[in-house]
Formats: sequence, C-alpha cells, structure tokens
Amino acid sequence: MAQLIAEVSRTFNEFLLLPNRTRNHCSTATVDLRTPLVRHMAGETAAIMLQSPFTSAIMQAVSTPELAIALARNGGLSFLHHNQPVADQAAAVRQVKSFTSGFVTSDTNVRPDAPLSLLADLMRTTGHSTAAVTHDGTASGRLLGLVTSRDFHPRRHDLAGPVGERMIPVAELAHARCGITLAEADTRLWDERLHCLPVLDGEGHLQHLVFRSDHTDHTDHQCFPHQLVDAGKRLRVGAGINTHDYQERVPALLEAGADALCFDSSDGYSDWQAQALAWVKKHYPDTPVGGGNVVDGEAFTFLAEAGADFVKVGVGGGSICITRDQKGIGRGQASAVLDVAAARDAFCERTGAYVPICSDGALVHDYHVALALAMGADFVMMGRYFAGFDQAAGAKLPTRDGFVKEYWGEGSHRARNWQRYGQGGRHLLFEEGVDGYVPYAGDLSEGLALSVAKLKTTMVSCGSTTLPQFRSTARLTLVSEQSLNESHATVTVRDTPMPLS
Repeated sequence: MAQLIAEVSRTFNEFLLLPNRTRNHCSTATVDLRTPLVRHMAGETAAIMLQSPFTSAIMQAVSTPELAIALARNGGLSFLHHNQPVADQAAAVRQVKSFTSGFVTSDTNVRPDAPLSLLADLMRTTGHSTAAVTHDGTASGRLLGLVTSRDFHPRRHDLAGPVGERMIPVAELAHARCGITLAEADTRLWDERLHCLPVLDGEGHLQHLVFRSDHTDHTDHQCFPHQLVDAGKRLRVGAGINTHDYQERVPALLEAGADALCFDSSDGYSDWQAQALAWVKKHYPDTPVGGGNVVDGEAFTFLAEAGADFVKVGVGGGSICITRDQKGIGRGQASAVLDVAAARDAFCERTGAYVPICSDGALVHDYHVALALAMGADFVMMGRYFAGFDQAAGAKLPTRDGFVKEYWGEGSHRARNWQRYGQGGRHLLFEEGVDGYVPYAGDLSEGLALSVAKLKTTMVSCGSTTLPQFRSTARLTLVSEQSLNESHATVTVRDTPMPLS
C-alpha cells in the first residue's frame, strides 16, 4: 500500500511573514545578504560565499556568459547550461573568467559573405547595433570589419546582399592591440571620437570590443561594490553537468576555470547521481559540486551523504515546467523547502557539516524570495525572473502590449535536453516543459537592485539584518482565500503618473 503523507503540499502563495520588532540598528543599510554556497563545518566560513542570495537557472534560455558576468558583478552566481558540446560550455566559462570591466566579448558576429537579412535578424535577437565581421563569424575570428545599424537600411539596401559590402573594413578602423589598459582605451575613444574600439591579438583575431557608451561603467568602480570574485579577482561562474558525460565534461570545465559545478536533473534522488557525485569527489575533492533536485528530507540526506556540497530543492514548480501535469510528481515548494531545511539542520547536528540548500523554482513574485529564505533556503535559483533581462538568451520581441523575451523550458522539444529527464533513449518521448515568453525586464543590474531592495526592507520589517537571523526568527502564517484577496489593491489604480509639481 502506498504511503500517505498527511501534510498538505503548500506553495509560497499560502504564507505571509509576520513583522517582528525592528530595533534602532536594523535598517536596509545594515542588512548583510552574504550566504554560503557550499558545504562547510558549522561555525566556519564557507569557501565560497555569495554576496547576494541569487543564482540563475541551468537553462539555455537563461544563463548566458553575458548574464553570468552581470549577475556575478551584482554578487550572485550563474550556472552555465550543459545542453551543448563540452568545448562550447568550456569556452563560455572562459569568457566569464576572462572578463575585464569595459572589455566586451562580441556576441553579434557574422561572416562577410552572410546576407544582410541574417545580420538584421541577429541584431534584433541580441539587441545590439554593432556587429563584428570576422573570417569565420565567431567572436574570436580574424577581424575583417565592423558594421552598425547605421551602415545599412532594410528598405534601402538589398538584404540578400553580403554584409561585406556594407561593413567598414578593418584597414579603415581604429583598433588596439592586446595589453592596452582600460584607461588607455577610454582616452582613445574620446580623443579620436570613436564609438567602438576593437582590441586584436598579434594575428588580427578579435579579442574584445570597448564602447564609449560603457564609459561610466569603466570609470565608476562603485557601481558594483559587491562583485563575486575569486582569489585572483576574476568573476566567479558555475557550470551545470549531467550524469551521462560528466567524466568528459568535468575536467574540461575545471580546466576552463569553473568555480562550482551542479548536477542538473529533474529528479536527483537516484543512484546515478550519487555515483556521479562520488566520482567527482574522488577525482576532484576540492571542487564544489551541488546535487538535486529533491523535495523531501530523505532525498536531501541521501545526496548530502553522497558528497553534495549544496542541494537544490524543487520538482515541478517552475513557471515553464509541466512535470506535475505530465507525471503527477512533485511537491508544493513551500512544503519542500521547509522539509529539506529541517533535514539540513538535523544533518548538521549529527555530522557537524552544514550543507546549504537552494530553493529552485516557483518564485513568481519578489516576496516569494523572502519567504523561501525565511523558510530555510540559503539561496534561490530562478529561471523566469532572469529570462526577461537583456543578458538572457531569448530574443526580444515586440507585441501590442510591449516587449517580451523568449523563454523555453529544458523539458521542451525546443531544448532537446533528454539527459535531464531520463525518459529512455536519446530523445524526449514527451515534454516536461513548454516554450513561451516572459515580459521584457531591461537590464539585469537595474532589475535585481529593485528585488534586493524589497528583500532588505522585508528583512528589516522582520527585525533581521542577516539571513541566518532572518531564518531563525521568522514567523509565518497561513493565508486564507479571503486574506489573499485582502492583500491586493481594491481601488481603481491611476493609469497616468501623478504630476510631481
């Protein structure tokens, strides 16, 4: 007979936080959002501490190198997706690790024989108006020229014509050699009235682009005071791995400089993941590697004992996920986090080792992040949230109601990530994710700053200035349907801004 779990499967929407006393020293200015990413002994500091409790999902539609750079500069961490050739994922890791403020790796690149129509589509997808024309169409190919949106017009020029006819040849371009400092590049941008300065190696291969529009970022180091960096002051980046080709993928990712790895599976409570964790820990004992996903304390303990340095919590709660609809498997995210957090604390009491947990998915509103952290999560992982930003992979598309960004699940046919779901064979038999859109959210730094501000003010209302204090003192109450309705505005909301004077 099946075992019946009496507890109701509850979601974040069913809870509210009760305010605690806010003392004089408790303000948003004193809130510290640092949190451990990886296993450590109780009372000690983890080898990697997130400066902000946000990580981006291991998804093609989300965690690009550009997003990884932006998130690390804001104190969080991205896990670059593994649904790509090993060499490509390793190259993405290197791109993040080699980032220097102001030196941009071009993501809009074409061959000179490519049609202008392809360039126009590429510019719409990336949102960038400057493209590098290289011999092989890659970001590190031999630079042949630059072309901007001002160099051709869809209605004036034949879009079937080659890009090479409209580009500015490299011989006519001001450019610099590797080794130039950012200060020197800035000086040239302004003194020579340049929009963009390509940086080339000794053989003429493109290394970076420096833009005048980024000048404020170049000079104002206070823009990112909480960057997540390693001992060499390089931005940190994580990488996703699977239980199929990890023996090939892990060495390549670590050679490229990945700071942390994470097994990505829709169901991490398996012997395959335990065996893969054991292999990584045997061959690379100092490499932080996470496991998951799980929804209960039993599964958490299984992975923690197998060597996981952190564990992801959540099955079926993601906005793009239909696992529960398709297979009837999962658990309300609030119930899952509460159960796993209790198991984490019991594991720490028994072994002395603290294994952080990550709430992955079901974070629809900003306040859900606060609830997840209050319920015991050490940090959160989000897909839909980050997919709306400029730095995510999806194309930005216009609609009657504004811009949207493409967003597709790893369980969708578009992603073709059969490794994650274990349905049998080397392809998806049925979808466990969908292909859709999310509202366009602009630049990551601006959007995340607002979410962080909300989290800090919530913590202050709960009388907390650190995340451990927040977890230990939080008081939660269940929400009835009537109290949920009471939470929303009940007046006609002004649709035009009120004049300020």
